Amino acid sequence: MSFDRTIHHCRQCGHAVEKRIPDDGDTRERDVCPSCHTVHYTNPLNVVGTVPVWDDQVLLCKRNIEPRKGKWTLPAGFMELGESTSQGAARETREESGAEFEMRELFTVMSVPRVGQVHLYYLADLRHERFDPGHETQEARLFSEDDIPWDELAFRTVKETLQRFFEDRKAGQFKVHAFDIE
Repeated sequence: MSFDRTIHHCRQCGHAVEKRIPDDGDTRERDVCPSCHTVHYTNPLNVVGTVPVWDDQVLLCKRNIEPRKGKWTLPAGFMELGESTSQGAARETREESGAEFEMRELFTVMSVPRVGQVHLYYLADLRHERFDPGHETQEARLFSEDDIPWDELAFRTVKETLQRFFEDRKAGQFKVHAFDIE
């Protein structure tokens, strides 16, 4: 699937850009400025978040924004320029859940080419059970594995991450999971 993220004007000089293969040996059609020759790349967006854990429970947030308002998700969102993936995951977790936590290691990396995204989730240890969710969250709540609202999860990446979390926890060892979601 191709994405139409066409850039209409050059970010360097403001001239209208053209869609063509650049003269630098590239093989893909790009948005190129015919005036200053700047090549504008459109790349996947990074979604970063955490799997916040308290004892045998995981923190989920009920979305207060579209898409999938009213569905449950792990705290996550788009990474900002100037931050690392773990910094972005920590920021999104604070914004969406108001939780206090300690960041741990990277847990899942999922490429989702259909929507032009890469999702990265880190493990996180909650410091207590008090939450103060931001405006993007209706409710932040802890769930045991048996109580996860599997049919009410907002995104497949959340379901895949939670399934792997519970499998690894049962096995007694967490590892990094990297895979594609078609």
